[in-house]
Amino acid sequence: MNDEIKENVDGFLDSINQDLPEGMELEFEGFYQRGFFVTKKRYALIQDDTIVVKGLELVRRDWAPVAKKTQGSVLKAILKDASPQKAAKIIKKVIQDITEGNISLEDLVIHTQLTKNPEEYVQKAPHVMAAKKALKKGRNVGRGSIIRYVVVKGKGPISKRAVPLEDAEISNYDPSYYIENQVLPAVLRIIDALGYSKEDMIHKEKQSSLDAFLS
Repeated sequence: MNDEIKENVDGFLDSINQDLPEGMELEFEGFYQRGFFVTKKRYALIQDDTIVVKGLELVRRDWAPVAKKTQGSVLKAILKDASPQKAAKIIKKVIQDITEGNISLEDLVIHTQLTKNPEEYVQKAPHVMAAKKALKKGRNVGRGSIIRYVVVKGKGPISKRAVPLEDAEISNYDPSYYIENQVLPAVLRIIDALGYSKEDMIHKEKQSSLDAFLS
């Protein structure tokens, strides 16, 4: 940020703060070249080459790395390259890789922490079911443990198909789950604002204007 912009910002803050009630003060947090807001509490900003993310899946542990990495690449394409078209191509390529099995097992692992011992849970959440499977294998799992699991193919609810990473095989993961429940939810709320839909990512090309984004 150059001196002229900083001076204008300081002047703006002074003009606002002098009218605020005692004890309240508007502070300068940072200057960003471009930002993308999904909601007021979910957004991403770029300063030089650094992307700051708030409230998005990128900063949550309970999403698979493939979802976080895809969201990060999409945000970079939008914020740094100003290219929704590039973002769309990234998503389509990830979907293709998941479908064709061109992905590592580590990118599919979901991490969730147990807040109590597995037997104390009433709900059948995926990480709880995976924890109980680990216990049956003789592993030491209890309150505070980080459960690492992969969702595999098969019938029944997702919770029953959550398998501890130690027992998972790359050939048996469920592509549909990772596309529909991980990657797409992580990016759709972003690209929807840029004129793309879920169908566009899965089935067809679509042109998108940058006018609204860059104005």
